[in-house]
Amino acid sequence: MENLSNPSVIKDLLSRHGFSFSKALGQNFLINPSVCPRIAEMGGAQPGYGVLEIGLGIGVLTAELCKRADKVVGIEIDRRLLPILEETVGEFSNLKIVNADVLKVDLKRILAEEFAGLETAVCANLPYYITSPIIMNLLEQKLPIRSITVMVQKEAAQRICALPGSREVGAVSIAVRYYSQPRVLFSVSRGSFLPSPDVDSCVIRLDIRREPPVSLADEKQFFRVVRGAFSQRRKTLSNCLSSSLSLPKAEVNALLERAGVPSAARAEQLSLQQFADIANAF
Repeated sequence: MENLSNPSVIKDLLSRHGFSFSKALGQNFLINPSVCPRIAEMGGAQPGYGVLEIGLGIGVLTAELCKRADKVVGIEIDRRLLPILEETVGEFSNLKIVNADVLKVDLKRILAEEFAGLETAVCANLPYYITSPIIMNLLEQKLPIRSITVMVQKEAAQRICALPGSREVGAVSIAVRYYSQPRVLFSVSRGSFLPSPDVDSCVIRLDIRREPPVSLADEKQFFRVVRGAFSQRRKTLSNCLSSSLSLPKAEVNALLERAGVPSAARAEQLSLQQFADIANAF
């Protein structure tokens, strides 16, 4: 189906199917015709690849992915969109749509069954309200994927891709950088969506690391330390870790000294290696 970047065509399509936007699902459909081809190209959709798409909307990005990749599997939670997608992208024989919640579905099984013999990438226009949970779910499962290319709220993009030592960095930034090499690809204005959101967006790409960038004695302890360090941003590292890990402050200070990290430092000042050193000392 053509003209899916034309608001009047989209409104007519949705009206015919009795569809109304769900605020609860954070639905904002892309209508800028230049954005989806760029996401598909920069997200790795190409011959020899299978692409997992999360949240298909009306299929504008889906169509671009199907034109380029060997196979596309789309995870869509909203059953009301299925007949619309049948009309807009039903022509593509290399597309399979799974009506499910991406946070609950067995992604490892889907990738193994649908993308055998193919390199795999993830592409998505993510709902703002659930951006971090979806990204962390994809990373923490250690799925056999090469990259994750997603459109997110601009502020979230800056936070996710923030460098350790910068003011924007947070626990999610450190976790993302542990699993991947993140970068901002390009910005997308709020007018590129229907309905138009109140904020601008960015497309980011996370290239999955084959090996962790730091050596850890206990990965779970590393993430406990990271979360604890950022739990109260205005407090010192010593205070945050003492509170979050329920340890006496004197013990925390001794462990920080062993790691070579000042107890008066703040989490946003630390490098990935320093977080690793603290976790290993603990």
